[in-house]
Amino acid sequence: FQPPPTSTVTTQQATAPRITPDMTMAALLQAIPSAQRALFQRYHVGGCSSCGFQPTDTLAKVCKDHNILDVNEVIKFLHASHELDAQMSVEPREVKSWLDKGENFRFIDVRPPHEIRLGAIAQAEPLDYDDSDQYMNLPKDTKIVFTCKSGARSMDVAAYFIGHGFKNVFSMKGGLDGWRAQVDPSVPNYRG
Repeated sequence: FQPPPTSTVTTQQATAPRITPDMTMAALLQAIPSAQRALFQRYHVGGCSSCGFQPTDTLAKVCKDHNILDVNEVIKFLHASHELDAQMSVEPREVKSWLDKGENFRFIDVRPPHEIRLGAIAQAEPLDYDDSDQYMNLPKDTKIVFTCKSGARSMDVAAYFIGHGFKNVFSMKGGLDGWRAQVDPSVPNYRG
């Protein structure tokens, strides 16, 4: 993964959480919420029932169960993944300032249409799930900010785009909820 440039972005410093081989997966996922995505992307662990784990399993047990010999390598990878997520995160205030300045970037809401109808950011375009080529064919240096309800799904989409060679991709921290808290409290809230 090539992290996006951070020179024009206010990112929070990624504090490396303490991870140990005897840590339960529940504790690990609380310390690094993106760990399940990272484990699946790199090791094919935790994405489906055949490669899943229990919250009470330790990281060492999960590594052993999936024939991953070096648990310390996994810990290093999880720290690197956590740092990349921090570099991809952008505060809603920052996105608003880019919009106000008229900066050239794509602001894409990755939620499905039924969720967007419940509440949306006017400046964000809905992701067209029927035409993915329009995004994959963009120049790899296109600045793209993804958003969703809470920031979790948009982080997954941002990581996907980085995995496909895009270099200037961000996930808006807190998604619609963060936008409402930092920029526009009139944006409707909904459960979901």
